[in-house]
Amino acid sequence: MKVINLTEEYKQLYFVCLEDWSEEMKEAGCHKEVWYNKMKDKGLQVKLAIDDNGKVGGMIQYLPIEYSFVEGKDLYFISCIWVHGHKKGRGNFQKKGMGKALLHAAEADAQAKGAKGIVAWGIPLPFWMKASWFKKQGYAKVDKQGLLDPVLLWKPFTDNAFPPKWVRLRKKPQIIPGKVTVASFLNGWCPAMNMVFERAKRAASEFGDKVVFQEIETFDRNVFWEWGIADALFIDGRQVRTGPPPSYEKIKKLIAERVKKLGY
Repeated sequence: MKVINLTEEYKQLYFVCLEDWSEEMKEAGCHKEVWYNKMKDKGLQVKLAIDDNGKVGGMIQYLPIEYSFVEGKDLYFISCIWVHGHKKGRGNFQKKGMGKALLHAAEADAQAKGAKGIVAWGIPLPFWMKASWFKKQGYAKVDKQGLLDPVLLWKPFTDNAFPPKWVRLRKKPQIIPGKVTVASFLNGWCPAMNMVFERAKRAASEFGDKVVFQEIETFDRNVFWEWGIADALFIDGRQVRTGPPPSYEKIKKLIAERVKKLGY
């Protein structure tokens, strides 16, 4: 097994997070590719893990924290590390050391670039970006939000590294009287979140002028800081949990319930 930098050969595979077999991934559109093309000159790094048979089984993407959805300075931020674990498509590559190899490669690279530490986010649920896994790799929890929300973890490289912190939600989308307001925030970095955006946009369009769809692109740092959130879905001011991504049918049902309450 070896870890390599992303090459032209594997870009399309990276854009769908190694899930080139997935029909769902087609719903995510080209937002991640657009995001990558904007970020590649701002310090974004992508590495892939390849097994002894030449198959890509894992990936990691990390970038200067100043361009992430976390507040910090002189640190790198791991927005995603993923070892393909589905039986479908490429097969299950987990429990073979790919995750550790990718993480160690990213840490060494960030340190070589002069970073004072590296940051990751983790969730308490055992299916992706597990906080417990990062803790086993020497990361310490540094900030949290709600009980089931992601926690922020880090590994400082120097004694003068300043701890990062979550950026909190600063305001919610306004509700338009007499309409159902569907507001979707889009950064582009994650196909799962891009999928939510596309599903919400499509579902909102099913209700004609009864529903107003608001697209809020947060790649622009000023827009991100204005709202304090990078990716999210709100229906009439209420945030919808988007991890794992709700289906198109569920999003449409939530909108329909609000439409019905308006008496349409």
